[in-house]
Amino acid sequence: MTAADLAKRLPGIATVRALSQSYAVLDALLSPDGYATYSFDAHWASGEELASMNDGAGDEYSIVFTRAGAFIRGFDHESPMSPYRDDGTYATWPGLVESLPREFASQIDEPAFCHDVPTGKVLAATVCLWRLHDDSAWRCGDIAYPRRSGLDDPDGSGWMFAMLADATPEAYRAYAEDYFEVSLDPAAIREVFQHRPLTADLVRRINPEAELASLEETLETVGYSPGSIR
Repeated sequence: MTAADLAKRLPGIATVRALSQSYAVLDALLSPDGYATYSFDAHWASGEELASMNDGAGDEYSIVFTRAGAFIRGFDHESPMSPYRDDGTYATWPGLVESLPREFASQIDEPAFCHDVPTGKVLAATVCLWRLHDDSAWRCGDIAYPRRSGLDDPDGSGWMFAMLADATPEAYRAYAEDYFEVSLDPAAIREVFQHRPLTADLVRRINPEAELASLEETLETVGYSPGSIR
């Protein structure tokens, strides 16, 4: 899979946003120590929200929801399309952001998305997609992907965004049961995907050791179903 394939599979902006909030809430419930893989900041910047993934091993993504639409950046540190290529150019892969609409131009210089390199700063990205609210689908640049034997996922888009492309509670459950090494109640996971009120009982069904009171600050940051926490 490449970004071009992912663009055809991703659901609309509103669904991606809701899914991202659900991932962040569930990860917070399953990792109350604060080391969640998925997070969501409903107060990222004026008029902007940020969904993010960081696997702690050098791979990450960011989805910025703006008044104009949404911008996606993914960084697979082992991808041959990484800015850290053997030629020492420290540049984004050709075509990755050249056709980015002006509405998202500021995102490629966002300090949180850039790495310091000997030549200055570079956008840490191997995947970029975007969608304006008027667009009928997600878009990406016209890219010539590297060809290597057995390389089916050259930019990391397939594994990095698989759960968003699948868009089901079952996909999250499979990830979480493997990552957190727990057995999860499918019905409880579905309730969070539906943004049902997060009650003390629902929290216990997901993680008996988590306490709703200690998560309220995180939930406010995520912006999960305002007014539904009780």
